[in-house]
Amino acid sequence: MELFDLTGKTALITGGSRGLGIQIAEGMAAAGANVILTARKQPELDEAQAHLEALGANVATIACDLSDLESIPGVVDHANSLFGPIDILVNNAGTSWAAPTEDHPLDGWNKVMTLNITAPFVLTQAVAKTSFLPRKTGKILNVASIGGLSGNRADSDMFTIAYNSSKAAMINFTRALATEWGRHNINVNALAPGFFPSKMSEKLIDRLEQTLLPSIPLHRFGGAEDLKGPAVFLVSDAARHITGQCLAVDGGATA
Repeated sequence: MELFDLTGKTALITGGSRGLGIQIAEGMAAAGANVILTARKQPELDEAQAHLEALGANVATIACDLSDLESIPGVVDHANSLFGPIDILVNNAGTSWAAPTEDHPLDGWNKVMTLNITAPFVLTQAVAKTSFLPRKTGKILNVASIGGLSGNRADSDMFTIAYNSSKAAMINFTRALATEWGRHNINVNALAPGFFPSKMSEKLIDRLEQTLLPSIPLHRFGGAEDLKGPAVFLVSDAARHITGQCLAVDGGATA
């Protein structure tokens, strides 16, 4: 089990106050990591911090809007001042916009692309310059989606062209960065979650449950424990020889 031990490591998790972010934070904290959560709303961060501290975690929070790209260097400087240099970066924050492609507004497209792919690029660059590259070590975990592996089901009425495109970009961002930064002993991998109930997806899942469930071999949606193990694995020494990979956590939906 020492291979999965994150004791003494510091993880910066974006979008960490709820949903998949808080689940990943729970997993990394349980493995011994200090966790730093970012999100836009301080009350949600406070609630997440209290929850994690009750589990025995060392937690700090930074309220910020990562779509404000110019604020990111300051966020990273703040994060580095809390527990020391960052060891693990989890690019999880994201958004979506639903509209048929022919009617999709450009500002909606730009909003999704800015938060889902441009902000992770800027944040990763800043963390690397201050923490990873000087020490020749680091773990990056990008949260993509099975929506980045294919289009949507034709019978689902899911019109999320910007989201799908941004997550496909995140997957190849992972591959390209892994091949470039492997020489610096930096591992870069991605998770592609399937359908997990969250604030962003719960209405969709409620509406399409009977359509979606038959297409999932395990016949269930992702639960509150299902992303923890894969996330901890990919940032631990157990995955030291894995980089540039995207692991689908989807109950077999993409199989």
